[in-house]
Amino acid sequence: MTIYEAIAEMRRLSKLNRSFSFSFYSYSLSRNHTSGIVTVHNARLRKRGRVEDNQYAELQEEYINLDTMEPRKFWHCCLQSLNGQSLTFITSEDGQ
Repeated sequence: MTIYEAIAEMRRLSKLNRSFSFSFYSYSLSRNHTSGIVTVHNARLRKRGRVEDNQYAELQEEYINLDTMEPRKFWHCCLQSLNGQSLTFITSEDGQ
C-alpha cells in the first residue's frame, strides 16, 4: 500500500465514522526536530485545513486521537503504517 492509498483509506474509514491505527515519524518544521515514531491506536481524520490558514495544508492531514481526544496533524511523507500494514513511499500519485 502506498502513502496515497493509505490516506484515501483513512478518508474512507473516517467518512464511515470508523477508526483506524497508524504510525508516522513526528516532525516539527518550526523546530526542525523529530521525536521519532508516533503510533496512534485509535484515530479518525478531521477536515483538512485550508491553505489560507496553513500554507502546508495540502502536505498534512489533520486527525483526532480518539483515546485522548487531541486534535493533531501529521505530514504525508512521514506516514509509515496503517492498521499494522507498512507503507511504500513513491514520489508522485501516478508512481512515476
